[in-house]
Amino acid sequence: MSTGTWTVAEATAKLSEVIAKARSNGPQAITRHGRTAVVVISAEEWQRKTRRPGNLAEFFAESPLRGSGLKLPRTKDGRRKVEP
Repeated sequence: MSTGTWTVAEATAKLSEVIAKARSNGPQAITRHGRTAVVVISAEEWQRKTRRPGNLAEFFAESPLRGSGLKLPRTKDGRRKVEP
C-alpha cells in the first residue's frame, strides 16, 4: 500500500478521490503548511487497527500471574472523605 499525500486545498477539492484512494491504495496524508495534519484511512482499516482482542475478564484470566500465589495486602482504612 502506498501512502498518498495531499494538501488541504487538494483534499478539499477532491475529497471523493481521497476517500477512494484511501479505500483502494491505503492511508492518504493531508498536509497543512508542509506538515502532515491528518491521515484518511478506510473504515475497514480503522476497525482492524482499533479492534481489541478479548475483554478485561479474559485478559485477567489469561494473565501469567494467575495461580502464582501473589498476595497483595489490603488496607482497612475505611471510606475516604469526598469533597463535593
